[in-house]
Amino acid sequence: MKPAFERTPQRQWESFHCEVVRGTSYNATWHFHPECQLTLVLKSHGYRLVGDNITALRAGDLVMVGSNLPHVWHQEKAGAKSPGAVHAIVVRFLETFLGREFLQVPEMESVKRLFRRARRGLHITGNTRDIVAAKIEQMPQDSGLERVAQLLSILSALAASPDLKAIASPGFEPTLSTADHDRVQRVINAIHQHLDERIDRPALAAEAHLSIGAFSRFFKLRTGKTFPRYLNEVRVGRACTLLVEDEMKITDIAMRCGFNNLANFNRRFQEITGLTPRDYRRKVQNGAATMT
Repeated sequence: MKPAFERTPQRQWESFHCEVVRGTSYNATWHFHPECQLTLVLKSHGYRLVGDNITALRAGDLVMVGSNLPHVWHQEKAGAKSPGAVHAIVVRFLETFLGREFLQVPEMESVKRLFRRARRGLHITGNTRDIVAAKIEQMPQDSGLERVAQLLSILSALAASPDLKAIASPGFEPTLSTADHDRVQRVINAIHQHLDERIDRPALAAEAHLSIGAFSRFFKLRTGKTFPRYLNEVRVGRACTLLVEDEMKITDIAMRCGFNNLANFNRRFQEITGLTPRDYRRKVQNGAATMT
C-alpha cells in the first residue's frame, strides 16, 4: 500500500520532537515522514508494521525507523479497553537537526552509518535496549540543551552497538507516492475489521471499485505482497500477540485469527515466523521473563 505523508508536529523552541503517547490507540495510519523515529513501547496490545515486516508488540519493544521508511504501530481493539491501553514514547528528528555542517564533522561518521542502516528499520535489543530505553524514558522530563545532549548520547550508543537487527527485507523499497492511498486504506481497514472471519476477495475488490483480477494486481503493486500473503501475515501478527499475552489454547487462537483449521495455522505461522506457535510462545515468554 502507498503510505501517507505525515507532517511531524514541532514547536518553535525545539530542534526535534518528543511525544508521550497515551490512549486507546496510536491514532495513526500507514505513513512516512522525513524524520528518523525512535519508538519505545511501554504498554500495548497489537503489532507494528515497518517496511514489509509485521511483528507483534510487547512491553519494552524499541525500534529506530529511518527517514521516509513507511511504518505504523497498531493497537488491537481487543486490547483497547481503557484510556491507558497504549503507552509509548516517540522521538522524531531530522538527520540534520543540528545542521548539515554538524553532520559532516569526523565524529559523526559512525552516526551517518547508523542513519543508512536505519533505512530498513532497526530493532534494538540486548543491553543496548536497556541503556537507550532508560534514556528515552527520561527525555520527556528533559528540556533545552539537556534534551539535545540526551539524543546525541542515544545516537552514540546506537552507532556503537552490536545489538541492532534490520527489520525490513534487504530488497524493500518504499513507494512514497500518496496516490490511491484512500482506496488502499479502505481495503486495509476492511481486512482488519474482519480478520477473524472469512474474507471475501470479491467484496474487497468491490470496496476498491475494481474487478477481481485488477484488484489482485493493484494490491500486489501497492503492498509488494499478494493478497493471501498479506492476509496471512496480518493474521499471524495478531496470533503472535495472543500467544504472548493470552492463556488461550493454540487451537482457539487459530480460530480467533481467521484460520479454519489448526494444521493450516501451524503451517502458515512457521512459514512466516520460522517457529511453531508453541515454540514462539515459549521463546517470547522466556524473553519477557528475563527483561529488566
